[in-house]
Amino acid sequence: MIHPALLHPRSIVVIGGSNDVQKPGGAVLRNLIEGDFDGKLYVTNLKETEVQGIPCFKDPSELPDVDLAIIAIPAKFVPCTIEILAFVKNTRAFIVLSAGFSEESEAGRELENEMVDTVNSVHGSLIGPNCIGVLTPFYHGVFTKFIPKLDSRGCDFISGSGATAVFIMEAGIPKGLTFSQVFSVGNSAQLGVEEILEHLDENFDPVTSSRIKLLYIETITKPQLLLKHASSLIRKGCRIAAIKAGSSEAGSRAASSHTGALASPDVAVDALFRKAGIVRCYGREDLVSVASVFTFPELKGQNMAIITHAGGPAVMLTDVLSNGGMNVPHIDNPEAKELLTMLFPGSSVANPIDFLATGTAQQLGTIIDYSDQKFSEIDGMAVIFGTPGLTPVFDVYDVLDRKMKTTGKPVFPILPSIITAAAEVQEFVSRGHTFFPDEVIFGNALTRIYRTPKPSPEAYEFPEIDQKKIRNIIESSPDGYITPGSIQGLMDACGIPRVGESVVTSADEAITSARQLGFPVVMKVVGPVHKSDVGGVVLDVKDEATVTHEFKRMIRIRDTVAILIQPMLSGVELFVGAKFEPKFGHLILCGMGGIFIETLKDVSAGLSPLNCDEALQMIRSLKSYKIIQGVRGQKGVNEILFADVMVRLSALLNAAPEIIELDFNPLLGSETRVVAVDARICLKR
Repeated sequence: MIHPALLHPRSIVVIGGSNDVQKPGGAVLRNLIEGDFDGKLYVTNLKETEVQGIPCFKDPSELPDVDLAIIAIPAKFVPCTIEILAFVKNTRAFIVLSAGFSEESEAGRELENEMVDTVNSVHGSLIGPNCIGVLTPFYHGVFTKFIPKLDSRGCDFISGSGATAVFIMEAGIPKGLTFSQVFSVGNSAQLGVEEILEHLDENFDPVTSSRIKLLYIETITKPQLLLKHASSLIRKGCRIAAIKAGSSEAGSRAASSHTGALASPDVAVDALFRKAGIVRCYGREDLVSVASVFTFPELKGQNMAIITHAGGPAVMLTDVLSNGGMNVPHIDNPEAKELLTMLFPGSSVANPIDFLATGTAQQLGTIIDYSDQKFSEIDGMAVIFGTPGLTPVFDVYDVLDRKMKTTGKPVFPILPSIITAAAEVQEFVSRGHTFFPDEVIFGNALTRIYRTPKPSPEAYEFPEIDQKKIRNIIESSPDGYITPGSIQGLMDACGIPRVGESVVTSADEAITSARQLGFPVVMKVVGPVHKSDVGGVVLDVKDEATVTHEFKRMIRIRDTVAILIQPMLSGVELFVGAKFEPKFGHLILCGMGGIFIETLKDVSAGLSPLNCDEALQMIRSLKSYKIIQGVRGQKGVNEILFADVMVRLSALLNAAPEIIELDFNPLLGSETRVVAVDARICLKR
């Protein structure tokens, strides 16, 4: 819960305020004054009697009671200052601009913990330390010079980095992007991105609240809180885009399973964002472009008309949209032929709709009207219009302005002439519009939004499984990789189909099992992690003599404790795995199996629990999905059965959270079955 004093303070004190506006304490005081804060404003400074025209207190103990303290003094003095304010002056909100805390040293972390303990003890709120502050319609509590004009319809922006917040605002505002409020959380000692988002969710007003939320995150400390409130906001009609920085890993981690090698913390972030419905971005311009798309009515389909007077940008945009899974459909109907008669000779309406460099504002308006009202195959329009500078283009942008306000389908303006037509673009933006200077960046943003799924459901219904049997197996198994018999029991208890098999320790047992299972059979070593690498897998064993020979050879392989015998089956090799990622929970992965998982590394990840729709989305997002569908006369895989394995695995993980790594590799899939051939499960309590 965020204390009201942080959001709507009746009084603010700047601790360490200065007449030098090149210092944070001076700059934030200047911004509060120029921002016309209508409450009581105080300042403290040991060396001054007046600061920027405001009477100055030497010591915080001399202050009257004050709601919010913005602190800009050396780190070592901050905890004791907060104590005085919290316990003596009834201050309940604190913004600590000062650096020198946990980001710098262990001693700084101790100082940070001290002030958090004090603020928590009075049920207060703390932003920072090591931040630029908070910017709201009620007060400008930041020390940066760039203060945008705030708009209640603009973006709510939460950033873990103050400098990055400023850079993103500077990138977006010239393109027409506006902001409602900005929270720079710095070290997030008490309040981080997740807590601010929680507040925005719990206090969302469908009439007055912004519907666009932008996040810049360096560390996700509470992923479940982020998931809960981001998905809740999106269900309420909001749209959220986020940068998660720090996605690369230095080197690779040793892992004993395929899933462990493929599932990284960044894969978990991707899965979390998809489950929440957050559009993931990878840079400032990327975030600004996605946010700008959010300011337009939501696109209801995937078919775009590209309206242009310049061929090159239209070709590049067509490529980006097509490669991103959207369509630029060919237009060939009587209405298109009718439109062509209204354009100059040489124009094309096939899509892209090219009305030439000599095209007029009136022609642009006509094209937009036809695309909106007569071309049913079109869901939205991208208008590319720049200028070589021969004549002003105010009339074109005036038509674009009017049409954007009246069309039923979204119209996205791509205006590349930001220097040559600077005056025209500025006037266009002044009318409340956002625009895109680059068609490729726009196309990437639009396709990324299109590919981001809606939030997952709030509640899950797991398939019926034998919970008691699962718990008995888990509680009787030691940590580490469990026995084949225990794996079989877990799979049977949750209804995951598996191939018949037998574990043997003698040649006679091997022959008996092979007869019962039916020739041909497969023989695999039990014990070694990567069976194929040590010659521990033999396929298509057709007779008893070969069974005896291979048993004697394989049982001598290092670390082998037994031999697993299974009937020889055919089908498309698939893979399903799971890995526990601290704080996030279990990741479930799927892809092509067998040797392909190592060579292709084509996997899709989801955050457990999964329902059937989420599992199908994961399967269909694979680059190798066409193989699963069936290619060149080969029969495909039953996707519903493949998804059902993932859903049942999700139920198993819910019942047995001690599972930290799991591989079903391969699963053999066909039109009628998906069955697990090999499995490994590792426990850790």
